[in-house]
Amino acid sequence: MKKPLLATMLGLATLLAACGGATPAATSTPGGGATAATNACAVPVKAKCPDEASELTGAGATFPAPIYTKWVSEYNKLTGIQINYQPVGSGGGIKSLTDKTVDYGATDGPMTEAQLAAAGSPVLHIPMVMGAVVPTYNLPGVTASLKFTPDVLAGIYLEQIKKWNDPKITSLNAGVTLPDTAITTVHRSDGSGTTYVWTDYLSKVSAEWKSSVGFGNSVKWPGGVGASGNAGVAGIVKNTSGAIGYVELIYAIQNKLGYGTVQNAKGKFVEATLDSVTKAADGMTLPADLRVSITNSDNEAAWPISTFTWTLAYTEIPNKAKAIGVARFFWWSTHEGQAFAKDLGYAPLPATVVAKAEEKIRAITTGGVAALPK
Repeated sequence: MKKPLLATMLGLATLLAACGGATPAATSTPGGGATAATNACAVPVKAKCPDEASELTGAGATFPAPIYTKWVSEYNKLTGIQINYQPVGSGGGIKSLTDKTVDYGATDGPMTEAQLAAAGSPVLHIPMVMGAVVPTYNLPGVTASLKFTPDVLAGIYLEQIKKWNDPKITSLNAGVTLPDTAITTVHRSDGSGTTYVWTDYLSKVSAEWKSSVGFGNSVKWPGGVGASGNAGVAGIVKNTSGAIGYVELIYAIQNKLGYGTVQNAKGKFVEATLDSVTKAADGMTLPADLRVSITNSDNEAAWPISTFTWTLAYTEIPNKAKAIGVARFFWWSTHEGQAFAKDLGYAPLPATVVAKAEEKIRAITTGGVAALPK
């Protein structure tokens, strides 16, 4: 009796297999909920996965806009996903994320405790690339790259050093004839991550600056002229003899602006290069939330006015397709996307920072479940 029953069962199994019924379209594991679709959403990213959103929106920092534009284009070629990133400034990125009008934000300065509280639920900071801010100036007839100490930069922006031939400047630049020209300081008038980095640096190197002005995306300047964006600052500097301003290194490189060397925390006068920017994060112990300032680094080869730029996302993203889309785009950007950094004037993330970024990206959840399958 057992043999006929076994034969019948085998025959039924064969029939079901032929009709496609023997093997389910998706498999699951107890408590895991793994499916063929979610497995396809694992990283590294090879193509669009079935559960991933077809469109994403982001907004924020202008500093990383060139590389973000490149990433968006390359990611679209790989996945077909449309990403709309608006470079509205770091302040605008934080506000857009808080208002939930975008899927992710971007900033050159980490969110403050007050901003995190206003967000209403936990927000992740994920480093993307590294960059720098440099002092650019207009001194007709002076072709040498000027040297600046932290005290001199603070003194200039505190309006205490008023002429280019001040002894505090000339003593640093032997052999350079500096004119008896008034210094005009130029700063960003818009809320800017570039301003955050510049004023964060000045707050670290000058107790007077820290107590009287402080740091942030916007501050109450002691004087000078305000302008919107890197282009606005560079434009005023270019058209004002004796002017000095601060712009992002990538902007200075792309627009062939001259900029000075700055004495770092170890007393070395360093030129802003991609390598000296990367050195600013070498050996640094990163806090758990990755909201870290790397200005005035102790590394003797570091450019002292360096920074990460971060993308921002809520830890819990209710829309599953958006959560998967954001997590996979962030993963690709911090891995394969780093290959485009140097050609566009950015310093790629050190391996130790990439590892920390991975932890944050894997912390993105949807419905309490990790957006990225293991």
